[in-house]
Amino acid sequence: MGLDLDLDPSQDDLPLKANTNHMLVKHYVLDLTVHFEKKVFEGSVFLFLETGKGAGEFCDGDSGTAGKSHVMPVIDLGVSKVPIAEQSASDASDTACGGSHRQLTSDCAGCHGDGLTENSWENESSGDFILVLDCCDLAVTRVEEVDVTLVPGMEAFRVKDEGGVSSACPSAPLLQGLMSLPAACWEQQHSLYYHCSRAPTPSGAGTLLFHTDKWSLQIRKKGVRTPHNFPRSLRIWYETKPEGSSVRWTKDQSGRLCVYTVGCPINNRALFPCQEPPVAMSTWQARVQAPSDCVVLLSGENEADPVPQENGFSCWEYYVTMPMPASTFTLAVGCWVMADNSILTSNVPNKGSEMDYFCLNLHPCSHVDFPCRFPSAAAQAQAVIPYRVFAPSCLLQRAEDMLLPLLSPCLAAAFSFLGVHPFSRLDVLIVPAEFPSLGMASPHMVFLSQSVLTGDSSLCGARLCHEVAHAWFGLAIGARDWTEEWISEGFATYLEDIFWAHAQKLSRVQTEDQCQLKALLRWRRLRDELQNSEEELQILRPNKESTGEVSESGASLVKHGLNPSKTFMQVHYLKGYFLLSFLSNKVGEKQFLKFFRNFVEKYHGQLILSQVTAEQLVLLLELLLDEAELSGTVLHMLKRVYSLQERDAEVRHRWCELVVKHKHSAAYKDVEHFLLEDQAMGVYLYGELMLHEDGLQQALARRCFSRAQEDMDIAVRKVVEDMIY
Repeated sequence: MGLDLDLDPSQDDLPLKANTNHMLVKHYVLDLTVHFEKKVFEGSVFLFLETGKGAGEFCDGDSGTAGKSHVMPVIDLGVSKVPIAEQSASDASDTACGGSHRQLTSDCAGCHGDGLTENSWENESSGDFILVLDCCDLAVTRVEEVDVTLVPGMEAFRVKDEGGVSSACPSAPLLQGLMSLPAACWEQQHSLYYHCSRAPTPSGAGTLLFHTDKWSLQIRKKGVRTPHNFPRSLRIWYETKPEGSSVRWTKDQSGRLCVYTVGCPINNRALFPCQEPPVAMSTWQARVQAPSDCVVLLSGENEADPVPQENGFSCWEYYVTMPMPASTFTLAVGCWVMADNSILTSNVPNKGSEMDYFCLNLHPCSHVDFPCRFPSAAAQAQAVIPYRVFAPSCLLQRAEDMLLPLLSPCLAAAFSFLGVHPFSRLDVLIVPAEFPSLGMASPHMVFLSQSVLTGDSSLCGARLCHEVAHAWFGLAIGARDWTEEWISEGFATYLEDIFWAHAQKLSRVQTEDQCQLKALLRWRRLRDELQNSEEELQILRPNKESTGEVSESGASLVKHGLNPSKTFMQVHYLKGYFLLSFLSNKVGEKQFLKFFRNFVEKYHGQLILSQVTAEQLVLLLELLLDEAELSGTVLHMLKRVYSLQERDAEVRHRWCELVVKHKHSAAYKDVEHFLLEDQAMGVYLYGELMLHEDGLQQALARRCFSRAQEDMDIAVRKVVEDMIY
């Protein structure tokens, strides 16, 4: 698909420029230091790369053809068990590069930053492969490849026959071996990831050329024309900018300095260079140094313990083993205080057998290999995962009184309906007052607004259930296209009511009353929003039939991704909720929730689209053929929404049957086209046109036969003649 990625400044689409079809980041190692006085993060990110599905389109040679397809398109040891070397980020840079990365800015004449114009960069890079990362408001100072061949343990991945190994990228087979380790070896893998990230640059080389523009970081190695010969490991030295919108520098409710990711439209590209498209599923490790009076919370599987440093800072280390989009990475640094949950956790149910709504019937995992919790017998019996609550000191008592007691019943309720918790633990943080929503879910972490701590527990409990639901819908199962946010928000809104009623232990009548009242309030909110917002922003799938499509390089645009009005709209929550509620009423809630559970077991760890496949559409049309009556309005909408005239012959055949059955004369042209152009499948339509004894339909059948009979197979022609005469 050829997408035009030259943005019109008057438009509000968000560019995703990363060329994920050419190369994919499989793992990030971040090493960052927090500087509150300057409002910046300083340090490095290390990327482990593999070639993408479109890498084979490149030619290695001087033909000139190769240079056009990849220029920026117009459009047994684990981190938790192995102590990380006692080095600060600046010490590491001295070891790896022979000097501070700050000093390298002026020393590297070949490292082009913002001082190089777009035209001169493209002229110089003609023919070279360019790795494109999503990046915004970052001061990149150096990009370098590293020599991992001497890292202890990497020799195990050396291939016996190196005859096919590219001289331009000799470490490629070693790194591919590392990235291909099975899930059972994740601890060894993460240990090697870390040690590779500290490796030095190749002797006498290593510095790569780079250029930044508003939305991207572009990297090339002179003379390298294909992704296959491009370095598979990169270290990028950079500093964030105070104005970067991926994080917010502020004070908490107690007046203490803090910084946190805010889930803004540009996600994390102003925190670290990354690949933002959801298809770029990756794992990560992060080492964050912060003042010793701060607590660093991060989307990681482990509960990190601070390691004091000599400079008055402490070091916090986190990791994840489940591949997820880089946009889900979250951190918060501040003087947070942890609530005491020792009394509550003594009463936490360890097994879900008594409250388990459905018996376990697990599907085999269909995702890429990683240490998944779903097949684990221990996880299948864990109704409540370990949790912690953090808040500014002035809000700690309110968090302990209201939020803390709700976590166990809400987590247990979610387990009752959806089964295994996808993530092994949960941190909940009460974020500063200016946080722009009531809550936000990330892997292993939930942010909640202080607004949920007032009044009775209903708002807090309902919002907590909503964010807990995102562990399954939004994180463990994500949308392959960002514009399909209804897949996460609609499902979470629907499940919020189910979980919260269960957590409250309401009777069936009480549950129905509460859900009906919420449905009424949501309907009024949706009505108001539809009346007072742009129609373009009300569409659940703004890309329509192009949903999920990207350019040749993998780059794309997020429709209306930068529109400030969209941030505050609830249409994707509400329309998605009402769609799911409608389906639940049709099939029955218990059966519908059983479907949810089966869906989670089958699709966890994967990305999905709500795109209707041809087989699903055929089934839908066949079921509609069983209906005694369908109005012309319904048929008109059916054709428009699913673009039925553009579908394959199987779909169009069912559509024509519907048109004939319900005498939908507005679409008789579709029937005529089918009879003339799809003669192999149109025979029985002649019979249906004659069967209803409708003059218009019979005339249509005879007219089409008259035009097509000369080209018909003799046997087919005889059958049709018998039908219509």
